[in-house]
Amino acid sequence: MTKKPIVFSLVRDQSIFMTAIMSLLTFLAVLAFGIALAIGTGVIRWNSQWDLFATVQIMDSANTEKVKKIIDDNANKLTNVSEITTDQMKNLLAPWISGGGALENYLPKMYELQFNTKEDLESTKEQISEYARFLTHSQALKSSTSAGWKMILISSFVLLLTLGAIGVCISYIARNTALLHRRELEILNQIGATDSYIVRQMQIIIAKICITAGAIGFVVATPFLLLVLGAAHSARVGLMAMLSISSWGWLTLLMLPIAIIIFAIWITKRTTINILKNN
Repeated sequence: MTKKPIVFSLVRDQSIFMTAIMSLLTFLAVLAFGIALAIGTGVIRWNSQWDLFATVQIMDSANTEKVKKIIDDNANKLTNVSEITTDQMKNLLAPWISGGGALENYLPKMYELQFNTKEDLESTKEQISEYARFLTHSQALKSSTSAGWKMILISSFVLLLTLGAIGVCISYIARNTALLHRRELEILNQIGATDSYIVRQMQIIIAKICITAGAIGFVVATPFLLLVLGAAHSARVGLMAMLSISSWGWLTLLMLPIAIIIFAIWITKRTTINILKNN
């Protein structure tokens, strides 16, 4: 029984390897960009939800009537007025403070206000601030918003690193492919092929790899993004519950692999021209 000779194709193995690497990098880029879009949408929705809400804390009981009069005079600017009772505050503070009736002597009089517009909030704030503490909900939740922006910056940084790795990878693919096909390039030069024709052939090779890798990376990243959004929504906690990607966001996300393909073709052109010049 005769053994079949082993056929080892460097070109085929290189193509498979580079397709796998580009698929992984595209997956990471889409995932990082998708998370940044989801958090960005969540931060915007979070801010818009609380921009018109404020809490008034009357620390000096002597100012209670003055504040109440200001609220009544500005009733046309308010969508809703809720007085936070002592019992409600006791229930809120119960996990941290115990001691019964003594607590009641130290609790401020509090109102929760919802305004019609931002201008209504600002004008009422000027009047109330003289007699009580006026705190907008967006200010109170600023730490959550700040954490959201930090997560966006981290995701963007990961995206930039991934794009940089893609640029290095594409440059390597183009250079290595040119070296593997050096004999073919010499023949093309001898028969009078122009540099632009040779560059176009290289771009076709790289474009095929990147199109396949882009499709794989996007298809694999999409379920992961849906899983992240589903986990965030099921938590039902603050900013996490607001995470979302709109239809325009998904369209922008779909454009990322296309942008990576265009970027790869451009890198291939520059790298190939440099190789041809040096040779």
